[in-house]
Amino acid sequence: MTNHAQKTKAFFNATTPETKQLILSNIAAHYGIGLGEAEAEVTHPEAESLLDYVTGPERAATHALMQRHKLL
Repeated sequence: MTNHAQKTKAFFNATTPETKQLILSNIAAHYGIGLGEAEAEVTHPEAESLLDYVTGPERAATHALMQRHKLL
């Protein structure tokens, strides 16, 4: 598993279910996939950084939250 996948899983565990849902909804809408597919993509062993998948203002918010949780 890549460091990115581990950080994403740790981040999702550290945030609220609502935050996780918002981020996955952003990714799913951007890529035209379902929420489960979005989660599988960002937690896949070969995933890129979570921030590479998030778009719009949610990207900056996700970045700030990841910094707060010391996952960057």
